[in-house]
Amino acid sequence: MRTAYGVETVRAAERRLMARLPEGTLMQRAAAGLATACAQLLGRVYGSRVVLLVGSGDNGGDALYAGARLARRGAGVTAVLLSPGRAHPGGLAALRRAGGAVADTGAGERLIERADLVVDGIVGIGGKGGLRAEAVPLAHAAARSRAAVVAVDLPSGVDADTGEVRGAALRANLTVTFGTHKPGLLIDPAREYAGTVRLVDIGLRAELPAEPELEALQHAEVAALLPEPAAESDKYRRGVVGIAAGSARYPGAAVLAVAGALRGGAGAVRYVGPAGDAVIARFPETLVSDRGPKRAGRVQAWVVGPGAGDDAGTVAEVLAAEVPVLVDADGLRLAGAEAVRARTAPTLMTPHAGEAAALLGVSREEVEGARLAAVRELAGRYGAAVLLKGSTTLVAPAGGGGAVRVNPTGTPWLATAGSGDVLSGLAGSLLAAGLPAVDAGSAGAYLHGLAGRFAAQGAPVGARDVAEAVPRAWRDVRAGARDRGEAG
Repeated sequence: MRTAYGVETVRAAERRLMARLPEGTLMQRAAAGLATACAQLLGRVYGSRVVLLVGSGDNGGDALYAGARLARRGAGVTAVLLSPGRAHPGGLAALRRAGGAVADTGAGERLIERADLVVDGIVGIGGKGGLRAEAVPLAHAAARSRAAVVAVDLPSGVDADTGEVRGAALRANLTVTFGTHKPGLLIDPAREYAGTVRLVDIGLRAELPAEPELEALQHAEVAALLPEPAAESDKYRRGVVGIAAGSARYPGAAVLAVAGALRGGAGAVRYVGPAGDAVIARFPETLVSDRGPKRAGRVQAWVVGPGAGDDAGTVAEVLAAEVPVLVDADGLRLAGAEAVRARTAPTLMTPHAGEAAALLGVSREEVEGARLAAVRELAGRYGAAVLLKGSTTLVAPAGGGGAVRVNPTGTPWLATAGSGDVLSGLAGSLLAAGLPAVDAGSAGAYLHGLAGRFAAQGAPVGARDVAEAVPRAWRDVRAGARDRGEAG
């Protein structure tokens, strides 16, 4: 599992560690890891041209010390100082002793045009807002150049805690981060600026709290969550999921939600709604009823909302059930906050950015620019677990406190009609199999994203293709965990 911690948590951990170590040890560890990553990216260090963009903080010091190491290996290293009087004195001296050069910002663009590698040490993890005016031309020059760009700890101009980008920012090919991931490295839009992220161990792990601010499951953790039938299992012991979805206008939503549910681990799927004929035609194993959720038969969880139109009565009936409920699509619009908060059984809401914006009364752009804040706010306002779909899918626990899960799988090809319906059925099936809401959302998003990759393989893909690839994703997760000895 990858974990991420906020700026103040990281700084407090660094202070505790530095109090027990000789002065400068952490910076030297960071610089050594940064220099190694730069050398590997360059391939051949001797004779290469490296430009350091150096700000006034320790971030600039890391860049200077790493530049000194590269200079001793034969690279031509020049530091462009954005605040000449405030550059890290020890790092600057080390670079000069190693034969490195120093320039001011006036020469920066010309140097970047000729560089093989640009190291972004302008702003550290405490930076807020976009780049300062004097740094913007350098960022533009780096974007135009053929040089590889390496960010020190995180790209300058992005917010480490939230993943927001409130102005110009420097886009990296590689980000070398120290001690732990920062939330902004895992959440869009900042994640798009980070490129590949490489974590350098500087000995910080023991000083960090047990609960991170953000966590990303990997194969082992997901495999441990997936239900597996025992010898005595029958379809009812494995869990039955109810799907209340679809309408005369949107029968396909019902079909796709059922498709996801049938591949999600539950023993049976009950469908309630006007699209029963379409569902049975595609999936004859589905248990279909036209008598409403209360009279459909026993279920261990409900999925309500995909393609439901204005059927508020069905949504209200499902919310009154004393079993876990997943609310998606039209159901989000029809489910009042008070009705959701009043529920005693778990609730999982699965909005995309536009739906989340409507629920919060803000613009879609605000949600997409501050995804972490939005998912926490929704989870707090509704007292429900929330899965916020999008380029970065986030899952927040009910109430909005605790660690938020970020999904590491997926592909842009998943942005296709009906894909969310498949995810709802899949996650709802995991709810019926007994997973807590956050785990069902996290495991469902992980499998859905992986299935999207397998189905697409670099080409356009439809929602039905994604559903059909879920078993392959399931097997891949289980096999990958077994190969590593991480799950039974």
